[in-house]
Amino acid sequence: MSIINDKFMLKNETGRKLYEEYAKDMPIYDYHCHLNPKMIAENARFKNITDIWLGGDHYKWRAMRSCGFSEEYITGSKSDFEKFEAFCETIPYTIGNPLYHWSHMEMKKYFGIDLTINKENAKEIWERANEVISGEDFNVRNLITQSNVKMICTTDDLIDTLEYHDAINADDTFDTKVLPALRPDKLLNIEKEGYKEYMEVLSGIVGYPVTDTESLLKAVENRVDFFHDHGARLSDHALDTVFFEEYTAEEIEAIIKAALSGEKISKVDSEKYRTFILVKLGAMYKKRDWAQQYHIGAIRNNNSRMQSKLGADVGFDSINDELVAVKLSKLMDTLDRTDNLPKTILYNLNARDNDVIGTMIGNFQGETDGIMKIQFGSGWWFNDQKDGMEKQMKSLANLSLLRKFVGMLTDSRSFISYPRHDYFRRILCNLLGQWAEEGEAPDDMELLGKMVKEISFENAVQYFNM
Repeated sequence: MSIINDKFMLKNETGRKLYEEYAKDMPIYDYHCHLNPKMIAENARFKNITDIWLGGDHYKWRAMRSCGFSEEYITGSKSDFEKFEAFCETIPYTIGNPLYHWSHMEMKKYFGIDLTINKENAKEIWERANEVISGEDFNVRNLITQSNVKMICTTDDLIDTLEYHDAINADDTFDTKVLPALRPDKLLNIEKEGYKEYMEVLSGIVGYPVTDTESLLKAVENRVDFFHDHGARLSDHALDTVFFEEYTAEEIEAIIKAALSGEKISKVDSEKYRTFILVKLGAMYKKRDWAQQYHIGAIRNNNSRMQSKLGADVGFDSINDELVAVKLSKLMDTLDRTDNLPKTILYNLNARDNDVIGTMIGNFQGETDGIMKIQFGSGWWFNDQKDGMEKQMKSLANLSLLRKFVGMLTDSRSFISYPRHDYFRRILCNLLGQWAEEGEAPDDMELLGKMVKEISFENAVQYFNM
């Protein structure tokens, strides 16, 4: 038998009661993920457990590499069963890693399999899981419905057609709302190869050439309006480092024209341009009552040999150690100074920065009808585990208002990653229960239960207003 049971992660009686009575059955508001809207529109199916469980999951790939498996068993030529068996062989070595918990939770929830995952059980799990997958009802939309998901915000490029969102929203047989969220990273990456070509595509979409600052901003606002008309009220930015450089209008004009001519852009000039774009985007978001997300502190694609072999974003990323406080403060203050700072969620990948973010959010709050305008995002990526979630919530509680927190998100490409919300809720309930039983919070189930429901779902509904 697996370790997943009614008391899993719930070490005190108050926490167990909070979970059972207030958290367990709350819906999910997944305001940031990387699910493929095409798969939702087409109600995709899966050929086997490897396809749905291991395909594209770089968390699991990293563990398999650390266990010594060659790339053939991960992204290579081995059969689907051989890849699955290799992951099952890896699982006993992941004790202490959230993968051990997540994998057992996923197997139990979606396949009804309560076996301990290991190489010895791999064949039985493979056969039982594939029998479930072969059933007529095992498809993307039923998985979403089974997970009690009420809202999904995907992650979409500035030039995306959003045609699959149109198809989903035109289908009244599917109740979950699926909306786009703008991810304009390619717009910001002026120093990278392909920027000039990207601007040419953008020009074709908006119907006029992007040749200077004015036409670029006009094109970007055109696309923000396009997203807004398709229900978007949220953006997301991958800020691997926080950047802020003072700039003049003349400098930005010269930088844009140089990039459009194919010239190489210096680091300083790229940071001036990025600062400029974030400031302009922030104003566009504020005007439309959007929220923006800043994901701060990754070093991506560290292994150049594997990047050349497999491409980007396949599990060779790590935590950045650059300091964030001063530049983040200047960026947010520049927006706030002209009352153009939108609702903002800040996520840090380096747990060292928890208290930095916990105090930073307090600098720009207020005047939002009871909503905490600037949020400290849930433990992200490498912090998406028990210690990381607890540390994030404790910093938020110590330095701001935990009860106003918009809670958990999947940030996942997998349609069976929703047990992570249950994982988060168990950790939240256990923490509040511990505080209550130790006399640090009132022994008031109505008060604490309301707090649990707010953090689990209701705060996000109010914050995003979608």
